[in-house]
Amino acid sequence: MPALVERAAQQHVERWAAAAGFSEPQFSVTVVPGTRTLSACNQGVTVQAADTRLPSRMRFIAVCSGAGGWRYEFIVRAQVSARIAVMANDLAAGKVLADEDVLLERHDIAAIADAVSDPQDAVGLSSKRALRAGEVVRKTLLAAPTLIKRGEPVRIVARRDEIEVSMGGEAMDAGARGDTVRVRNANGTVLRARVTGAGTVEPVAAPVTANSPSE
Repeated sequence: MPALVERAAQQHVERWAAAAGFSEPQFSVTVVPGTRTLSACNQGVTVQAADTRLPSRMRFIAVCSGAGGWRYEFIVRAQVSARIAVMANDLAAGKVLADEDVLLERHDIAAIADAVSDPQDAVGLSSKRALRAGEVVRKTLLAAPTLIKRGEPVRIVARRDEIEVSMGGEAMDAGARGDTVRVRNANGTVLRARVTGAGTVEPVAAPVTANSPSE
């Protein structure tokens, strides 16, 4: 029975590592011995994953169908390591990661669900908190940097075919690349625009409203 569970757990960890794109993953799987004596199963046993969020502690359920069948839960622990993104330098909160800040290094990832597999996936993002050299780079610790701040001047660029038209404006919202924000153009019209770069946006919809005389 434990052999069936171990095989199912190995297959899961292999798929998990492949889907995450981890470089050179290595792992071993251990099924924690149970205390319950299981009767023979004439119908054949199937194994189902119950909780596989962290390879360091997974739950699988072995099921024997039919009359006199049973269900039994197994705890499975996996040791997994791979070459992942690790901080090469200390970085203050809010700073943008550069090439020299991240390196690829083998690390234990069995208890980390959101490790970054490729350092280039972290470059250009900002840290939500201070990061220390040697720390594993995690997706939940990164965010797209704010390229536009509320009240700052922006350049509104509209493109169609090979024609480009631009004018000045003011950001009414803060935003990162790809965010949709409100901007007020030089004529006082408020429109929605997508952040395309530092201080640059492109219109994405018709004007929201226009300034009233009181504004």
